[in-house]
Amino acid sequence: MKLCLILVCAALISAETKVKHQDVALYICSDSEREFIYGLDGEEMWHADFSLEKGVMTLPQFADPFTYEEGAYESAVANIEVCRNNLGLSIQVNKNPAIPKVAPQSSVYTKSSAQLGSKNTLICHITGFYPPHVEVSWTRNNVNVTNEASLSRYYINTDDTFNLISHLSFTPEEGDIYSCSVQHTALDRALTKTWDVQVSLPGVGASVFCGVGLAGGLLGVAVGTFFLIKGNNCN
Repeated sequence: MKLCLILVCAALISAETKVKHQDVALYICSDSEREFIYGLDGEEMWHADFSLEKGVMTLPQFADPFTYEEGAYESAVANIEVCRNNLGLSIQVNKNPAIPKVAPQSSVYTKSSAQLGSKNTLICHITGFYPPHVEVSWTRNNVNVTNEASLSRYYINTDDTFNLISHLSFTPEEGDIYSCSVQHTALDRALTKTWDVQVSLPGVGASVFCGVGLAGGLLGVAVGTFFLIKGNNCN
């Protein structure tokens, strides 16, 4: 896959607070990929949704109000085309250089504590990879359920590698086994992590604790009674 990535950074320093901020514009383009993101201090602020053909603010509700001017989406579309043209020229000038490859790492966990029969979300976190293109697939008991999962946009790490997250809504049932598989150009084979439903007996720990405490208390009473009787006999 031919890929071009443009990362534009600007350091902003407030004269009053002497705090340094980093403003980022990220362009990703290839034969099949295109992404455009604005960010500040490692947090995404705005991205171009090329499927919905509009710009999307991604700041949390509690953040200070902020909007991008009209035409930002159209500008993103134009910049992606420029990116693709530059990609073609760069490949010709540099004689099609090899793309650096860094293999991803992944982990699978639940959004909240898993309980049988209660709806939950499995999260597959994939990070540390370059270039920014991975294929993610899910299975439940060896049955492909990838079409039920969602995939986030690519986010850049501080070391210029990328990360993304895939979500799968599910209801834990006893014996179920889920897997998240990742394919990337730096991998010889798919990277697969599994998650299975662990069933624990509720209240067993507390019951054992109470049982041990009760036994210890009875033993203390018996020992105290023994020495009390022995003391009376000595008198």
